[in-house]
Amino acid sequence: MDKNIEMAHTVAQAVASHGGQTYYVGGFVRDRLMGIDNKDVDIEVHGITPETLAEILDSLGERVTMGASFGVYGLKHYDLDIAMPRSERTTGHGHRDFEVSVDPFLGVEKAAQRRDFTINSLMENVLTGEIVDSFGGREDLKNGILRFVSPETFIEDPLRALRAAQFASRFEFAVDKRTVKLCSIMEIQYLPFERITGELEKALIKAKKPSIFFEVLKEMELLDYWFSEISALSADARAHTMAVLDRAASVRAEAKSPFFFMLAALCTDIGQPEALIDRLSNEKELRDYVLNMKELADVPDSSSPDWNFLFDKSVCPADLLLLSKALREGENALLEKKQKEKLFEYEELMKRPQVMGRDLIAAGLKPDRSFSSLLAYAHELHLRGVEKDEALKMTLKKAEELSGLNIM
Repeated sequence: MDKNIEMAHTVAQAVASHGGQTYYVGGFVRDRLMGIDNKDVDIEVHGITPETLAEILDSLGERVTMGASFGVYGLKHYDLDIAMPRSERTTGHGHRDFEVSVDPFLGVEKAAQRRDFTINSLMENVLTGEIVDSFGGREDLKNGILRFVSPETFIEDPLRALRAAQFASRFEFAVDKRTVKLCSIMEIQYLPFERITGELEKALIKAKKPSIFFEVLKEMELLDYWFSEISALSADARAHTMAVLDRAASVRAEAKSPFFFMLAALCTDIGQPEALIDRLSNEKELRDYVLNMKELADVPDSSSPDWNFLFDKSVCPADLLLLSKALREGENALLEKKQKEKLFEYEELMKRPQVMGRDLIAAGLKPDRSFSSLLAYAHELHLRGVEKDEALKMTLKKAEELSGLNIM
């Protein structure tokens, strides 16, 4: 048995000895019913006081407080979230603008009512395995429907519109029409970019068809604010981008950085993707990766690119070839074989000795403003397959020409 599940049982038995009940909740129950492995084990403890729960946890290990005011705890060395029932009330536009009330005697139905979707409101008694379904979550799970639990509580967190799109793409579920309509009036512009990017990343990394994420946001009329560049594309260009995105999803596991790779695929048809990337992230490495991939992505499919120079310009040559594959509508086994051969040749070439700054100094040159251009010239010779000894002679000759001195 998984140690987190085992500990959940141990906690539940101790809670039961004090007259309480413990339930698996949220995505853990949903995924179990769908046959999906979920390492994030969440339990909710009902019917005992927070002080009693704290004593129980202290007796089982080192208690970790993840949100005392929210009634959320953990145990060191376990991936187990242990929460108490709570109600939430929005107090403003920000994602932290909530008034939270912990109430261990709230009852399972009211506790589940704060969940976003019916499929996430399901609860499972840890000890008996009984499923508590207060809002028809099992039926919606069976029919592949995303439906809000309560319109009053659902609308209080605008991120739920993005979560609807994310779940729709991951599970290929349909979003209930009333839920779409409710999402369409949500003010997602007040959300911090980190929360938007978090939902986007889940869709891009976990969904077989990430295009559904954007299709759902378009249906909700929420594509414009955070993804205005995608919204501004013509129908044909947007369809092409979505097709590339879904093909990229089929090879993303091979990418060095799957999220970076998928964002590069998203920017296929955007003329200037800088604004989109800067809106979603302040990470320079991500920005540089996407812009570099966009610049070079079409080149590997041209008739006779200068492969070594192309790969040398790329921030990640292997990912570049994957993106090139995603851009193609059909398979091209011969081209892929050639690309892999050329990449192997480049990687082998880069393992061979090449002229470095210390070689020029040892030959009598003093570092000055011409050094960078000489090293660039030496590197170009290396990419052309010139052996180091010959490249050094040619570089020193180049230095003579630049300085007018006889170095050789």
